[in-house]
Amino acid sequence: MEKIPAKDGWLWVKQGFSLFRKQPAEMSTLFLSYMFLMLALGLIPVLGQIMPLILIPVFAMSFMQACAQIEKGQRVYPNLLLIAFRDPARNTLLKLGLLYLLAATLVVAISALADGGIFWKAMMGGGLEAKDLESAAGSMRMAMLVAAALYVPAAMAFWYAAPLIMWQKMPLGKALFYSFFTVRRAGAAFLLYALAWIVIAVMVPTLISLAISLLTGSINAVIFILLPISIILTVVMYCSFYPTYTAVFGKPQNGSGDPAQASDQPY
Repeated sequence: MEKIPAKDGWLWVKQGFSLFRKQPAEMSTLFLSYMFLMLALGLIPVLGQIMPLILIPVFAMSFMQACAQIEKGQRVYPNLLLIAFRDPARNTLLKLGLLYLLAATLVVAISALADGGIFWKAMMGGGLEAKDLESAAGSMRMAMLVAAALYVPAAMAFWYAAPLIMWQKMPLGKALFYSFFTVRRAGAAFLLYALAWIVIAVMVPTLISLAISLLTGSINAVIFILLPISIILTVVMYCSFYPTYTAVFGKPQNGSGDPAQASDQPY
């Protein structure tokens, strides 16, 4: 695999916006359908707390496949949410989801060393009182930073794993291995990509909320405007995941989820 230049990180963000502009209503509908399913799952006792994490790789492939279809000029429909469930790789994707859950639980548990378990209780729905959160705000922020730092290696292994499993037909271990070292090799591009999204996610809502507040002075107006903008930015970010994959492994051969035949192998 050729080394990915750092500037490609910004290019991936731009390509995400480009993909979204081609079918904004369809991609937004797909995302809202996904959110509705997650809310419905959340109503199930116990399972509703863990299933959304386990299903992340399965539904991630819905958005990846949607982007592949947009690129080919094919219409995106909400039934794409089920595409990975119909794929032979479904069980492997669910195993990957279990690893997501395990990794997330482990890093949050370790972060308890930084704040005495406040962040852990908050994430596990421990019913913390407002005064407890206020008094432990500093240590809780430290715990969140610790958890984020610990999760970076796992995120590197997970980043490409789902499409490698479904499109390249790789077994779980091999997909995690290739994903980790591919992200490591393209580290500069991913750093710029992450920084770009942090700036966009913080600056855009902040500037818009300030402008609306100055013009209307209404909190309700700010919320009313920011909600759809936040949804759009989230969908665009999902769209930008696809070019990070194709930049390295090439494009999927067709819209059925067949493995991509990349012209260059990562190793």
